[in-house]
Amino acid sequence: MQTQHTIQELLNKNDAVILYFSAPTCGVCHALKPKLTEALINEFPTFIIESIDISEKPEIGSHFSVFTIPTVLIYLQGGEFLRKSRNMSVAEVIEGIRRPYTLMVES
Repeated sequence: MQTQHTIQELLNKNDAVILYFSAPTCGVCHALKPKLTEALINEFPTFIIESIDISEKPEIGSHFSVFTIPTVLIYLQGGEFLRKSRNMSVAEVIEGIRRPYTLMVES
């Protein structure tokens, strides 16, 4: 069961986490998610991808200051590194994390 606490534990225990905020009524969310997930798995195999339905867990969205969907939060070594909302492309997200991810994995 997702809670603020379980998500915070996930962020604390893993070096690379993506929080993907969406809702069942969001067509863009459903079109973007499989493409983004596939690209992340191929490019960055150690990333943990956590999907959060803000229609079911609005308190989690509020906790992370997510008020529009889709929103992607990228966490590297426990800290928020990148935030993309609404108008984003898969390539934009991938390029935004390529260099710091590579440096993190190589060190």
